[in-house]
Amino acid sequence: MTDLLFLADFSVIRPEPGLFVWTVLIFSVFWWLMAKYAFKPIQQALKAREDDIQNSLDEAKRAREEMANLNAENEKLLAQASEERAKILKEAKEAKQAIIAEAKEKAKEEAKKIVANAKNDIENLRMAAVTDLKNQVGNISIEIAEKILREQLSGDAAKEGYVKSLVDEIKLN
Repeated sequence: MTDLLFLADFSVIRPEPGLFVWTVLIFSVFWWLMAKYAFKPIQQALKAREDDIQNSLDEAKRAREEMANLNAENEKLLAQASEERAKILKEAKEAKQAIIAEAKEKAKEEAKKIVANAKNDIENLRMAAVTDLKNQVGNISIEIAEKILREQLSGDAAKEGYVKSLVDEIKLN
């Protein structure tokens, strides 16, 4: 019971000097152990975490800058692609117009050739028709002249002999 009386007499406000010494000694040892074995690893862990966080932030910043650069480069490439597309479309349009113009020119030349050939054919047919007409007119004239001569020469023996000599002369030539 004396032990309990000792505890009953204990007051936190008024500590005993021995208790105070032991408390300071135990606290100092505890603090030294914590400083030696706990604070340094905790400090190193916190420093490592701070470094990791800073590295992550730096990496994120570099990634953002790289994305901005990539976006700028992509926009530049898109602009170049648009220019290239416009250039290709312009060249294709010019080529189309050149082909159409060339085809029109060839068609005009071909039409001129066809018209010229048709004119030549018409002229040749006209000349053939004129020649045929002349031949027919000549044949008709000969028949008419033959009929007229027959009628004028019929019955006269001297006239018939003269005509026969002319015919024989023509046959010899």
